[in-house]
Amino acid sequence: MTEPRYFDDSLRLEFQAEIEEIIPLPEGKLGVILPFTYFYPTSGGQEHDTGTLGLAYVLDVYKQDDGRIVHVLDRQPGPAPCPARIDQARRLSNMQHHTAQHILSGAFDHLLGLGTLSANINGDSPSSIYLDSGSLEPEALQQVEDFANGIVFENRLVKSYFITDSEIEKTPFRRPPKVSGSIRLIEVDGFDYSACGGTHCPQTGMIGLLKIIRTERVNQKLRIYFVAGGQALTLLQAYQKTVHLAADLLETGWEGIPEAIRLQKEKLREQHLELAGLREEKRNLEVDGLVAASEQVVGKRLVTAGYQSRTPADLRLLGSKLAEVSGVVAVLGSADAAKLSLVIACAADTGVVARELLAHLLSFVDGKGGGDAGLAQGGGTADSLIFSKLAEEARTWLASKH
Repeated sequence: MTEPRYFDDSLRLEFQAEIEEIIPLPEGKLGVILPFTYFYPTSGGQEHDTGTLGLAYVLDVYKQDDGRIVHVLDRQPGPAPCPARIDQARRLSNMQHHTAQHILSGAFDHLLGLGTLSANINGDSPSSIYLDSGSLEPEALQQVEDFANGIVFENRLVKSYFITDSEIEKTPFRRPPKVSGSIRLIEVDGFDYSACGGTHCPQTGMIGLLKIIRTERVNQKLRIYFVAGGQALTLLQAYQKTVHLAADLLETGWEGIPEAIRLQKEKLREQHLELAGLREEKRNLEVDGLVAASEQVVGKRLVTAGYQSRTPADLRLLGSKLAEVSGVVAVLGSADAAKLSLVIACAADTGVVARELLAHLLSFVDGKGGGDAGLAQGGGTADSLIFSKLAEEARTWLASKH
């Protein structure tokens, strides 16, 4: 069994490592067993430490069922004893987030009576806790966040010690432990008592800052994402940069961003309405031009028009307008690379069924589609001359039906 010295001194980042055993692992990696270690293995919702062991980089750390802790290396560490160094930034971030999690969970329990079901501690991405709740109002989240940061700013001691079964009932656990025997207790002085095997800051002030960043509903439970310490600083710096950039683009101070966006949104809405009116006017003029250029086929006004890269939705709108004009049968197409879109529009007084004409034309382009008597739409394969061929087929089909 490996002696886990990270329990006694979470601030220890360097030590001389003896090597008991080296185990070959897949992909050329090595597993190294030490008699004692300050490297924290993945457990209790907290990620493992990384760092160096002699000449090798420590990629992963995990505990086996027999209590031995395996350090996964990328190469041979060199002769023992060898210097071991734990990645300071990762360890500190994990400590800050794990201690912050205890405080945040304690705040939700203290203020709202909400228990934490599980936690996930990450040193380089937002950490999270699951609450037994469906949703919370922003005001409640801010109240909890303010309370939790108050505990942080008080710089309370964070104590780590072991208790026995006989002491469990005397300890005001936020969440009763599921194990028995010698239990490691993390106490945020006079505020929170939790059974935990992770690494923690010795004082709450070392967390610096705790920030809730978002929530997510998962299976009727609420997941709270938060950052702390250096990760919180990095995130707030990124927010500040984004806010100042937005303010510069909107030509205002950061306080004026909401009003500037509201005015831009209102202006954009007005422009959209104006643009929609202009498009409608343009479409009406286009319909007039197409009808004027139509040809007479057995008493019907046949409109044929081919386009490049016009959207099917736009073709359909144009077809709807043409279907309102007496005597019109319209065949509209748009080619995009090797794909052809077709819209057939038939005025009610023509007696022509749009879906029947569409079905006939689609048989020449290996296409499919559907519709009703007035308007039908489909598509198929195309080449450079296909639309002129389809226009001629439409003329022939109309003539054969009447």
